[in-house]
Amino acid sequence: MSTRVLLVDDQELMRMGFRMVIDSQPDLEVVGEVSNGRDAVAAVARLTPDVVLMDVRMPELDGVEATRRIVEARSASRVIILTTFDLDEYVYAALRVGASGFLLKDAEPAALLSAIRVVAAGDAVIAPGVTRRLLTTYAHRLPAPAVRSPAEHPLLEQLTARECDVLLLVARGLSNAEIAQQLVVTEATVKTHVRRILAKLDLRDRVQIVVFAYENGLIAPTPSLQIRS
Repeated sequence: MSTRVLLVDDQELMRMGFRMVIDSQPDLEVVGEVSNGRDAVAAVARLTPDVVLMDVRMPELDGVEATRRIVEARSASRVIILTTFDLDEYVYAALRVGASGFLLKDAEPAALLSAIRVVAAGDAVIAPGVTRRLLTTYAHRLPAPAVRSPAEHPLLEQLTARECDVLLLVARGLSNAEIAQQLVVTEATVKTHVRRILAKLDLRDRVQIVVFAYENGLIAPTPSLQIRS
């Protein structure tokens, strides 16, 4: 079965370029294209694409608000934000409302295709460490949460102690392999814990774990943060 992709961009030439790249792949297909966020929300409801390539700056309704509405509608469609500038405020806002990652508009075709496939498989395009860098850069726009331990947080009562450990390590930007090494378990075990965390906390992917951990006071961004890919 092909992965179904919706293109959302107010530039027709940009949509045409994305369509040519995507339609060249036997496992991917473009099921629609629209030029603004309002039409994107309607198209997602109508076409139920697996992945939405969403421009962030558009007329009528921008990509951030469109993403928020898609996520709040409990759509299974996952959103990749398209942006001209790496790590900008719009990307940060889009990740906060539920986007699964972002991609620069001038990315190589191979990067575009890989991003679509990764997100369609349920993972996130960007590393958790990059999300934490965004939080560090733009966290001053949010009320600073009081940092507290998982044991003090009512939302985490449903998690096991080991799942809390994994959540905090994901939120700090560690990969599955790094978490497995630190906890002395297999990488497959870590993947199982991550899946259970996502299900129990009703989160979409690893990026959302990082946002959740910061906004609920489980971690705090620091200027000296080391980014892990």
